[in-house]
Amino acid sequence: MRIAQIAPLTEAIPPELYGGTERVVSWLTEELVALGHDVTLFASGNSRTAAKLEAMWPRALRLDDMVRDPMALHIAMLERVRRLASRFDVLHFHLDYLPFSVFSRQATPFITTMHGRLDLPEHQTVFNAFGSVPVISISDMQRKPVPQARWMKTIYHGLPADLLTPGKAEPGYLAFLGRIAPEKSVDRAIRIAVEAGLPLKIAAKVDRVDRDYFERDIRPLLDLPGVEYIGEIADHVHLGPALDAQVRTHHDLTAARHRKPDRGAERVRGHARRPHHGLRRDHAPVGQLHRVRGHPHQTAGKRAHAPYLTRIP
Repeated sequence: MRIAQIAPLTEAIPPELYGGTERVVSWLTEELVALGHDVTLFASGNSRTAAKLEAMWPRALRLDDMVRDPMALHIAMLERVRRLASRFDVLHFHLDYLPFSVFSRQATPFITTMHGRLDLPEHQTVFNAFGSVPVISISDMQRKPVPQARWMKTIYHGLPADLLTPGKAEPGYLAFLGRIAPEKSVDRAIRIAVEAGLPLKIAAKVDRVDRDYFERDIRPLLDLPGVEYIGEIADHVHLGPALDAQVRTHHDLTAARHRKPDRGAERVRGHARRPHHGLRRDHAPVGQLHRVRGHPHQTAGKRAHAPYLTRIP
């Protein structure tokens, strides 16, 4: 088949640092090429792929200080895809609801994988207006806020089977991976770790929009005993002989506040390496169905996590 994969321009495909959606798009694209499909990837110019690359901007937008209006470049990319749409058998978008209007008015079949949260009031307006647009969910939980959407299938995030290998070092600390934002609740992870008496290493980015939140609410907590903020890291970062934030962790700890709908790539990578703790309000039970060492909790209270954290080897 002639397939177009349309990725966010925010990060490269695959990303240099943070980027859960972009990793999933990369894995999907490369596997489609390996299966013999004719794949074109619309993405930033510093992306790496075996597919044909339609570069929409020389560099990933988040790392390009010259870009002031990222939406302008995404709109230009959508128009480029529309003009080339007849060359493809199917268009696969990873841009949330951005393509809904334009591509409902053209002939090439298209599908959109929804990678983000859908529980905000304004999402009701979007899916009421575009109830006939076919969409893919990445967990069944994701569908609940917008049941009126035309859900075609749930396809869970995955990763290449040989991508990760367990570390042999003795586990010694908790890890928080991904992004620091109010909805990610790193403050709860910190308090849970302190209550459990276990060190916590935070390997996460801070977006510009969340910088004030980080300085006001999170930075003061970094002075608590056992808490270490490492910052944003790549897939394979070794921080010293005793500190490998990607492999040698004791547990993966997340405590998201909102009903996080996705089965995010950061957490999928975490499940592959270590026991995981999360709240039942998000996708955690889905991710732990086949892991005897995963523990979803009914409550966000730190005392609910602490007994499990100190007990599991």
